[in-house]
Amino acid sequence: MTADSTTPSYVLRYFDIVGLAETSRMLLTAAKAEWTEEHPEWPQEKPNQPFGRLPVLVEKNGAEDGSDFILSESGSIERYLARTFKFFPTDLKQAARQEELRDQQADVTDAFFFQLHLVGEAKKERRGEFDIMLDKIAKIHTTLLRKNGDCGRLFGEELSYADMSVYAFYKMFILYVVTHDADIAPVVKGKITPEILNLIRAVESDPLLEEYVAKKGSFMPHVLSE
Repeated sequence: MTADSTTPSYVLRYFDIVGLAETSRMLLTAAKAEWTEEHPEWPQEKPNQPFGRLPVLVEKNGAEDGSDFILSESGSIERYLARTFKFFPTDLKQAARQEELRDQQADVTDAFFFQLHLVGEAKKERRGEFDIMLDKIAKIHTTLLRKNGDCGRLFGEELSYADMSVYAFYKMFILYVVTHDADIAPVVKGKITPEILNLIRAVESDPLLEEYVAKKGSFMPHVLSE
């Protein structure tokens, strides 16, 4: 799961927040990759990004012609890193289950931000849809964790892409999304079951993420706070 001496170096471009690049930060750290993070001036640097969006991953000299390999979109970056550093299972169906879960989480996140700036009945309706989606994804997480023996892992016994993705999902809502909606944190915390809490503990205690936790701090106190 870790990089070897031939692994290229990476640059991850994103804002200095807990957001769409958190899983990529975890993957790069867990892989012991050589990487740095850039926080582009925004919106000044927007035209200089491939699609005018962040995050962006730059793999130095990673293209076939020796130029930098540049990749946009958080999901594409995560999948690329997860496959590169073998945090995905080799079985295609098992890998697809992890990708499916990540995409469902993205749908929940999109549903939240879609309703954020609505007003009146339209906002009430869309917020209700978001609440239903959040409740469903938390139940799916819990069911998968129980099926896997409640060992703090969604699939198997080792740290996986899915584990990091789910950890980052809850962390983003409680530490970043709350800046857009102060009432969201208690709602999300109310969905975190003992099984999900065990996953958060397992992720933070994994030796591969020791450096990540040391740098970013533990998420657990925020989850357990009133």
